[in-house]
Amino acid sequence: MKKLLITIDGPAGAGKTTISSALADRLSYTYIDTGALYRGVALAARAAGIDPEDQGGLEGLCRRLHLEFIRTPDQGTRLMLEEKDITDRIRTPEVTMLSSAVSAKPAVRRFLLGVQRRMGENKGAVFEGRDMGTVVFPDADVKFFLDASPEIRAARRYKEVEGVTGQTLEEVERDLRIRDRNDSSRSLAPLKPAPDAVRIDSTALSLEAVIDTMLAHIQTRP
Repeated sequence: MKKLLITIDGPAGAGKTTISSALADRLSYTYIDTGALYRGVALAARAAGIDPEDQGGLEGLCRRLHLEFIRTPDQGTRLMLEEKDITDRIRTPEVTMLSSAVSAKPAVRRFLLGVQRRMGENKGAVFEGRDMGTVVFPDADVKFFLDASPEIRAARRYKEVEGVTGQTLEEVERDLRIRDRNDSSRSLAPLKPAPDAVRIDSTALSLEAVIDTMLAHIQTRP
């Protein structure tokens, strides 16, 4: 079977990260967590003291940033910023909210658009994000939009961050709803399904059920 470029979009907590990584493993494809790239920019902006509304500052920052994914034998895929592993540092609530703000800025999106498209040139990859199938790869071979109820998504995210961020379930759900509103209402590349995306509601589905649904669709391609 020829290698495909697959996109999986959807809101926070829908299970995109786990499912995208597992699907890539099943297909022996490369998994690209594009949300981590935006978090990387947000972390760098925070470290440099650049306000997310400072377009010029963000543009200058992006011109000198070097972000890349590396695959390690014991820890899987790691995100590197200037050769430093920042994978664990980008998962704090502060960086999460800041990444939502910087991701709406044209300078950041232009920078990461080029980064992501270069990563997808050889196909054989699963790209996870919020506008992969609508903006970054409108001609992707297969597009999925993964969703779930806000309550289920908050519970899943809480399980991921429990004991790490100190947030309560209520605080996680509040932040998730704020991010949903920000991501869906922004004028630049808002969160929405591509017209030709296969929509999957994972609220009542297991991980394996979602992956099986995706594989079944992929296998029906001519």
